[in-house]
Amino acid sequence: MSGNDAGTETEQSPKHLARVIGITVAAAVGGLLFGFDTAVINGAVDSIQADFDLSASVLGFTVAITLLGCAVGAWFAGGLADRWGRKKVMVAAALLFAVNSIGSAYAFSEWDLMGWRLVGGLAIGIASVIVPGYIAEIAPSKWRGGLASVQQLAITVGIFAALLSDASLAGAAGGAGEEFWWGLSAWRWMLLVGVVPAVVYGVLALIIPESPQFLIRAGRDEEAARVLSRVAGVRDTSGKIIQIRESFEREDRASYRDLRGPAFGLQPILWVGMAIAALQQLVGINAIFYYSTTLWKSVGFSESDSFTTSVITSVINVAMTFVAIFFVDRVGRRRLLLIGSVGMTVGLLAATLAFLQAEGQGESLTLPGAWGPVALVGANLFVIFFAATWGPVMWVTLGEMFPNRIRSIALGVATMVNWVFNFIVTLSFPWVSENLGLWIMYAAFTVFAVLSFVFVRAKLPEFTGKDLEDNATVTSS
Repeated sequence: MSGNDAGTETEQSPKHLARVIGITVAAAVGGLLFGFDTAVINGAVDSIQADFDLSASVLGFTVAITLLGCAVGAWFAGGLADRWGRKKVMVAAALLFAVNSIGSAYAFSEWDLMGWRLVGGLAIGIASVIVPGYIAEIAPSKWRGGLASVQQLAITVGIFAALLSDASLAGAAGGAGEEFWWGLSAWRWMLLVGVVPAVVYGVLALIIPESPQFLIRAGRDEEAARVLSRVAGVRDTSGKIIQIRESFEREDRASYRDLRGPAFGLQPILWVGMAIAALQQLVGINAIFYYSTTLWKSVGFSESDSFTTSVITSVINVAMTFVAIFFVDRVGRRRLLLIGSVGMTVGLLAATLAFLQAEGQGESLTLPGAWGPVALVGANLFVIFFAATWGPVMWVTLGEMFPNRIRSIALGVATMVNWVFNFIVTLSFPWVSENLGLWIMYAAFTVFAVLSFVFVRAKLPEFTGKDLEDNATVTSS
């Protein structure tokens, strides 16, 4: 059967589907490490503060510095992917993940730990660019949305695995700060265990095929033909190679100068990509997770139940990602994002109204009467709609929306913007909540959820079912 709009005949059989799923899962281990390394610090935070005698502000920066590393890693990832190839950059990211885990586990001071956390951020930033880009390039257009959503699934599984690992190690040792195997504290083992998935990722990155787009750019047409035939089921590989080569516009490697354009100095499609990357963070997903314990405590749960509540939230996150995998190629990227914006707005508005009635501040915050359940339902409704739409679909869209020639570097810039706004929201949330009121923060998130609907409806084209080679015309119109 024919599998794309450009007329290149493909045979998308169960054999090809199984092969491309296997390759996608292998690449998405980078997403699992992305989720694992961002979440694993949670179980170690209190013990790190006690061991190094840190103030709250220094501790906060020690945790948040990873996000700065993520932004830097994302900025350089695209250029490295075009220069070295996707596989080599994946291996480099795996090495950085492993080095970060070992270095963090044996850190002797807060400054040493900050340095290793920065290295971990570089790895996460690289993975956040290379995984969606690689999957978009390797997957047939018919299945690309669902396959690209596997990255977000891997991220949520990584978060869950980190929480489970932290709890298991703390439980076995009798506390995160207690001594465990080889004289290391349990919190150090929490960080060290990340070496295992890092090694797995590095080995898998060596096994999977290189992206056909990179191979064609490098003049390795025979290798590209084999990948197109075996993975994507392309029958006329010569025609497809010509089509891909034409989409590059020029044979030389893209540079950041190619991102310049008529819209305030940049290509219009780059502004669109950066905007949806920023909006995904500005709706407040990371702040919601950050404050989930207070939410549950406000409706009567004890602090000792915080791990259980975190696991419930992470399970919701994982489960709803399957909704995106199932619907993204059937419903379309644009429609799913619009649906998500509406659902997130309703949930955030409910939480805003509830916290407007709050009594007390910080840890002593309580919600009177029925407002506790309202806030709880609103926050979880937000998580459900985010996890089913904006969480995975933003990464799907970024991976496919840019023309072939500038995809890697444009994806890197847009992802860097995502990490920068993640950092801004993470640092501003506690201060705004403490000094202006939690409802102000949720009101801001609600406004950005509304803006996300308006922006997608006005500016984002639909990419569902289109070949990557077609996107040069879609995004320039």
